[in-house]
Amino acid sequence: MTINEASERYNIPIEVLKEYESWGLCDEVRRVMGVWQYDDQDIQRLSMIMTLHDVGFDNSEVESYMRLLLEGDSTEKERLDMLNKKRGVTLDELHFKQKQLDRVDYLRYKIQKALK
Repeated sequence: MTINEASERYNIPIEVLKEYESWGLCDEVRRVMGVWQYDDQDIQRLSMIMTLHDVGFDNSEVESYMRLLLEGDSTEKERLDMLNKKRGVTLDELHFKQKQLDRVDYLRYKIQKALK
């Protein structure tokens, strides 16, 4: 499957596919007649890349994670550490947003109380 076909079929932005190709992570991505060809394993890896982007990993974190993933099971602890770190950052952001929401609700409450 070509880059355009993969992009359309799996709704993966061309930029992500080009980024993936530039990392040179996958022997399975082949150049045939000047066109990259993706197989099912590549699509699975691209799905992981999209998931990592969705959870907030930046490009360098995604590349590091994917390099570890391709090294195999011996890197599970390092990958888990990366995920735990991202989880902690996300929880901190959630707690901060919850405090903001609490303050907004308090201000709304004061105005609603005054209106009654």
